[in-house]
Amino acid sequence: MLQFLTLKPETFGLDISDLSLKFVKLRKKQGFLNLASFGEAEIKPGIIEGGIIKDQEALAKIIKEAILKVKGEKLKTRYVICSLPEEESFLEVIQMPKISDEELAKAIRFEAENYIPLPFNEVYLDFQRVRPIVNHLDHTDVLFAALPKKVVDPYVVCLKKAGLIPLVLEAESQAISRAIIKKELSPFPVLIIDFGATRAGFVIFSGYSLRFTSSIPVSSQNLTQALTGHFNIDLLEAEKLKRKYGLENRAMIELGKKEGGVNLQQGVVANKEVFNVLLPSIIQLVGQINKHLDYYQTHSSHEHLSAKKDAFQGAVKKVFLCGGGANLKGLTDIMSLELRIPVETGNPWVNILPDPLKEVPELPYQESLRYTTAIGLALRGVKEES
Repeated sequence: MLQFLTLKPETFGLDISDLSLKFVKLRKKQGFLNLASFGEAEIKPGIIEGGIIKDQEALAKIIKEAILKVKGEKLKTRYVICSLPEEESFLEVIQMPKISDEELAKAIRFEAENYIPLPFNEVYLDFQRVRPIVNHLDHTDVLFAALPKKVVDPYVVCLKKAGLIPLVLEAESQAISRAIIKKELSPFPVLIIDFGATRAGFVIFSGYSLRFTSSIPVSSQNLTQALTGHFNIDLLEAEKLKRKYGLENRAMIELGKKEGGVNLQQGVVANKEVFNVLLPSIIQLVGQINKHLDYYQTHSSHEHLSAKKDAFQGAVKKVFLCGGGANLKGLTDIMSLELRIPVETGNPWVNILPDPLKEVPELPYQESLRYTTAIGLALRGVKEES
C-alpha cells in the first residue's frame, strides 16, 4: 500500500512469490473490464526466501524476460502495481478519534508504534480509513500497513533494474481480498486461504476491510514432496499423481456427512495410498486454521457490521480457497466437514466478469486461481487509472 507517484498511467499487476511470478493487465472496454495480458515465470529456489530477495540481479532478469513473453497484448506500459511478501507485513485495524485527514496522518504514526515490532525509522507506513457498514460510530476505524524498508527497497531496485516503474506496492492479502470479495464488501466475516507453493496465507475480511492476516509454512509443495518421498518418484511425477487423485474419496466423504465429520487422524476407509500420504499436511492445515479462527473470534468484539449486537458477530461464516493448491481434489469437501463452515474455491473474476461467469477463454478458472493476487493487483491498477 506504498504509493510512489500521483500520476494515473496504465498499469499491470505483478505478483512475486518465492518460486514464481505472475502478471495480469486488465483493460476497460465499453464499460467492462477485459483480460488484456497475462503471463508467468518460474523463480529458481534461493533467489527469494521467505519473501526476502537474495539475488537482485537474477530476479530482475527473470522479470524482464517474463514480460517479453506475455500472452495477449504486448505490455506497452512500464508502470506496475507489485505485491510485497505477506510474511514481512504488519497489518492492523485500530480505533482512532474522528479527526481530519491531516491530524490522522500525524496521530497514526504515534499509534502504530504500539503494534510494529521494529524502530519506526526502519519501516514504510501507509493507512486508510475503514468505512463502516452502519455509520453510528463515535470514532474512526483505520487499517494501517507497515513493511520493513530492508524488505521493500530490494523489490523497488529489482523492478527498476527490469525497466519498470513501481506505482504502488502492497501486501498480498490486500490484493487477494480485492479479487475474491464481491464489491469488496462482506456483511459477515469470511476467511480467505491462499494455498500456495511455499505457504498458506490466511486473510479474514469483514465489512469493507481485511481484519486479520497470517501465514503458515504448510503448502501445496509440501504435499508434492510427501508423495515424492513415499513413492520414490521425481517431483514432476509426484505432481501428476497429486493432481490425478488428490484427496478425493467419495466413500469417506459420504461417511463423514452421516457422522457429522471426518476423523482425519484415522484416515477412515481411505483405500487410496495417495490420500493417506497427503493426510499429515492436511491435518496440520486444518489444525492451524482452527487455531487462527479461535484467536480471531476471541479478539473480534470490535466489529461494526450492523446496528444490533450479534452473539455470532465475530464468527467466520464462510471460507474461500485460492492459490494453486485450491485445485486439490476433495479439499473443499474435507475442510467443510472438519471446520463445519461452508468452504468453496473463490472466484478471482467476481469483480470483473458478470455473474455467473468465472473464467475467460484465455485463462481457465482453475488456472486463474493461481493468478488471484495478480488479478487483485491489476484491479488496483484500474482504480489508480480512474
